[in-house]
Formats: sequence, structure tokens, C-alpha cells
Amino acid sequence: MPTSATSNHPGRPEGLIGRLNSANIPYEAKLKALRDLKNQIIGNRTKKIAYLKLGAVPSVVSILSSAQGCIGDSRQFHDSVLIQSAAAIGSFACGLDAGVKAVLDAGAFPLLLTLISHLNQKVADAGARSLKLIYQSKLAPKYDFLQEKNMEFLLSLLNSKNENVTSLGASIITHSCQTTLEQLALSEAGIIKRLVSLLGGSISQKDASLESLAAVIKGNPEVASKFMGPESGRALNLVIELIKDKHPRTRLLACMCLISIRNTSTSYLQDSGIKSTLVLVLLELLGDPGQVGDEAPFVLSSLITEKEDMQKVAFDANVIDNLCENLNSVSFQAKRLQGTFLALGDLCSKLECCRDRVLDSKVLNFITEALVHDNAEVRAATCIFLKNASRSVKNLSAGKFMNEAIAVPLVQRLWDSSTSVQVAALGALCNMVVDFTADKSLFMKCGILRHLVVLSKSMESAIRVSAVWALKNLAFHVSSRCKEEILSELTSATLASLISDPEASVQEQALSLTRNLVDGTLNSVNYVIGEDGDLVHAIGKQLQSTSKAEVLIQGMYTLSNVASGNELHKKAVMTQLLARAGSDSETLMIKSLQSSDSQLRTATVWTLINLTLPNSPDTSTRVTELWSAGIVSQLKNMVNDPCLDVKLRARMALGQLMMFGDALT
Repeated sequence: MPTSATSNHPGRPEGLIGRLNSANIPYEAKLKALRDLKNQIIGNRTKKIAYLKLGAVPSVVSILSSAQGCIGDSRQFHDSVLIQSAAAIGSFACGLDAGVKAVLDAGAFPLLLTLISHLNQKVADAGARSLKLIYQSKLAPKYDFLQEKNMEFLLSLLNSKNENVTSLGASIITHSCQTTLEQLALSEAGIIKRLVSLLGGSISQKDASLESLAAVIKGNPEVASKFMGPESGRALNLVIELIKDKHPRTRLLACMCLISIRNTSTSYLQDSGIKSTLVLVLLELLGDPGQVGDEAPFVLSSLITEKEDMQKVAFDANVIDNLCENLNSVSFQAKRLQGTFLALGDLCSKLECCRDRVLDSKVLNFITEALVHDNAEVRAATCIFLKNASRSVKNLSAGKFMNEAIAVPLVQRLWDSSTSVQVAALGALCNMVVDFTADKSLFMKCGILRHLVVLSKSMESAIRVSAVWALKNLAFHVSSRCKEEILSELTSATLASLISDPEASVQEQALSLTRNLVDGTLNSVNYVIGEDGDLVHAIGKQLQSTSKAEVLIQGMYTLSNVASGNELHKKAVMTQLLARAGSDSETLMIKSLQSSDSQLRTATVWTLINLTLPNSPDTSTRVTELWSAGIVSQLKNMVNDPCLDVKLRARMALGQLMMFGDALT
């Protein structure tokens, strides 16, 4: 069969690679092969991947390296090879991380760097464009600004007369500037002044400069102050003017730069005029059909996240309606869908009016499909949206999230291949399983309990704490039967292990889970604590060894609930509260009553109240022990506690103690 001849046809990928690799064909033929390759892969992801698999990148890099070493009469020809080689390398790197990795692995990066100082400006331009495409990827090498020679090289790029070279310098800053020290070094080297000068340049220079300025200023008040100084007033005005630019991307990046300044210091850009302007510009850009529209929701999120005032401005501008309408389009890229859910999630994080508007806009109709999207970032963003939307007590009580279309795919995300999706799903479930009703059968039917118990044993602390948190909320205000089901799946041994987890956040949630399990009837305390008291011992041991107020508070409230049980339970609690750890001269109870944290003092006095209830058979014995331990005299000091809650509970506890003797004398 004549298949081999066909497969090696010069127009096919294999034939083209053969021409690039052949040592027997003239450079003119290789130049044509480079042009053919470049033309085939530009804008064609499928062909890029096909040529990557055939090893095209090392072949092109080899030609680039050989052409750089050529001198003599053929200079002009070899310059053409350099230009085409650089262009092909840039095309492989454009928008494809696999292409960037192949380019870097083949050693193209240092070769391209040398091109930007080439005497032929077309060669320098080709090298700079290719490097700019590489620097669009997270895989691009980080540049060390703290080395003097590197800073000098960066300044030489920014001072170049070549537009693409200056834009490359700005792109390197955007990609590599990540620490406060680097921001300060760039500022002190005069980089900001040079970037500001580029704001008056070409579209490419403006955009690269705006993005770099945002990176250098972000989160650094000292650099922001220098930018906003008297001599830089012109710079700020230039950026503000650029949010009116006719080019959508320039407007977007100008907004991003202003938001970076605004978020860095509450002293800048806080007037209502600039707030409204930023929201309205971004609102318009959300409708852009291209890359700007994909990125606009992320910039909007950076403006409104954790800022109630900006969320209200966005609400009044009908941003929610605009975002919700966007979900009706089925042609969105994954990035835009991700950004839309993140922005909606941020809008739902603070204000009930925003949550109501979002839920009234039927956004929940899109949740099922988004939760099973191929893209992990979309799935995570959807879970984050659900977490914030379900912060509403009103909507939880109304059962807005209690339907299989949401519950089933959300619980399935607990086994997602992405850790970030698992954590985000747990965050949403933490809110949704509260539900403020005793009936949580829908989530139980979905198998949530088994999944949460398994995840509570995860090696990832973020997953572990979120799983225990969800279990805690699942156990909130449920029937005794449901509590028994939870503990049966979890086991007392696992619960005790979580209470003594290395992470304080896990300890806190595990104690809070135990608190919910023993809250309510005597049967609940009996079932959870049992007769051996091992769980109470685990609680006491953890409270003796920790200094974290949040752990101590949850542990003490748990002991308070246990102390409302029978005499065996009260005795077990007394044992832990009056114990001394090692050489410590003070008991856990005394230390807790003397704590500077009013919540811990309140929890401890509540425990005392439950231990000294008048109708309990052995209360008088416990009162004697408490008196001997100095508890009564400590309570006397608390009847005028600065915290009203502590003061009232302390007087209540003393009142009960007085029934068994004159405790005030």
C-alpha cells in the first residue's frame, strides 16, 4: 500500500516536520517550512497540539539556535529565519500552557531574550512579541528584580524605542511582581515613573503599563502613596481618563489599576462619583463578546468583594440583573461562567437585598449544570456562589435550597477530583445543612453523612475542618434519632481524635459538633457520652493543653451541656474542671473564670449553673468541692463583671449555691 508516501507528503504534519529536521535541504526550504508551520498553527488549537505531539517545537528552536550563529553575506536571509522561528515559537505559546511548557523545555527562552537586542528591529520585534506571549502564561519564568543586573535589564526594556520591547518589560513586571519587597524595589528604581510615561504611548504600551502599575501598587500602601504623591497627581488623572478610552481592554485595565489603588488604602478614590463610575464602566464591559467580557466579572469581583458599600452601588446599578441575564447565553467560555458565578457570590456575601434579587432572577435554574461542568474552576465558583447565597436565614428557612437538583450534584462534588472544588462544596454545604429545621432527610438521602465522615479524616487540613464544620451544622437542632445516626457513622473514637487534632480550627469545630450532639434531652447526652466518660476525658485533656480562646469556649460550652445530664455526667465534668495539669497550681475552672475573654467566662459560669441545679441529688457534695476549690470566692468577684451576661450568670450561680449554705459569708 502506498501509505508511507502519502504520510510523508510535504504538506502533511509529518512531512513538514521532516523538512524542518532534514540536514539535506537548503535553508530556503526550511524557511518555507517555518512559514507553513506558523500559518497552520496560528489560531488553531487542534493543529498546535498535533504538532506538539510530533516534536515540532524542539525542531523550530534548533533552527533558531543555528540561525543566530550565522554571519556573513547571508545575514538578511538568516534574519528572516530568526523572525519566522520566533513567530512560530510565539504561536505555540499563545493561549496554550502545553505549548509554553514545550517552548521552555526546548530552551527557547534564553534564545528569544538575545533576539530583543538584535540590530535588526524586525528581529527584535519578533523576539519581544514571542516573549510577551510566553508571559501571558503562569508557566513563564519568574524574573528576580532584586538582582541589580536584572533591574538594569528591565529598565533597558522599558526605555527601548521598540513598542513591543517596552510592552514586554511591563509584562514581565505583571507576571513576576509578587512580594512587598519586589514592589518597593521596583518603585525605588523609578519603574513607576517609566510606566506612567508609557500611558501616553500606543494601545499596547498603555495596556501593558496599566496592568503592571496595578501589580506594583496592589496591597502596598507605601508604593500607592508614592504613586498618589503631589508630583504624581498627573499619573492618577491619566489613569482616570483611560476608563473613558475607546478601546474596551484599555478601559478594563484602567478600572483594574484604579481598583488596585482603592483597595490598597481607604484614603484614595473613596468618593461616590468614582465608585459609581467604576461600576458603570464594568457593567458595560460585562457585555463585551470577547476576552474583555470574559475578564470583566473578575475585575468586578475585586471591586466589590467584602465591601458592603460597593455591593450596594452595584445593586442599585442593576449589575445583578445583567450578570443573571448573561447566564442565559449557552455560548460562554468557561472563564466567563466562572467569573459570573464569582461576582454573583461576592454580591451575595453581605446584603440580603442582593441575595433576594439573585434568587428571584432564577439563577438556581443554572446550578445543576454548572456543578457538573467540565471545568473545575467553574464548579468551584458555583459552590462559592451557593455558599454566599445560602447565608440567608430567611431563604434557608423557606427551603429555597432544599431540592434534589441542587443537593444531589453538590454532595457529589465532595468526591471531586479537584481539592479546591471539594473545599468550596463543603463551604456551601456547611450553610445549607443548617436549614433551621429538624428535617434534613434530603441531604441524608444523598449520602452526605458517609462522605463527610470520610473527609473528616483527610490529610488536607482545609478539607478536614470544613467536613467537621458541616457535620456540626448537620447536627444542629436535629432529632435524637438523627444524632444517633451521625455518631454511629462517625464513632466516638473518631470524634475524640478530632477533638485532639493538630489544627486548632479542627479542634474548635469538633468540640462544637460534640456540643450540638449533646444539646437537648438527657437521651442525647447519654448516647454521646456513654458510661465510660472517655469523650469527656478527651475534652478535658484538650482544654488543659490549649491556649486558644475559641477552642476553650467551645469545649466549655460542651461541658456545660454534658453537665445538664445525669449524676455520672456531672461527676465526669467536675473531674475535668477541678483537675490540674502537671505542675499547674490552678484548676481549669479557675483559669477559665479568670479569663480575659468574656465568652469563656460566660460559658464557665453556665457550666457551674448546670452543676449546681437544686433538684440534682448530689448537688450539695459538688457545692462542697467547689467551695474547697475556691470557686465561690472567685464568683463573688464576678458579680460586678464588666460583661453584663457574665454578671447576671455569676449572680445566678451564687444564688443556687446559697441554697446549700451561706455562700456569701
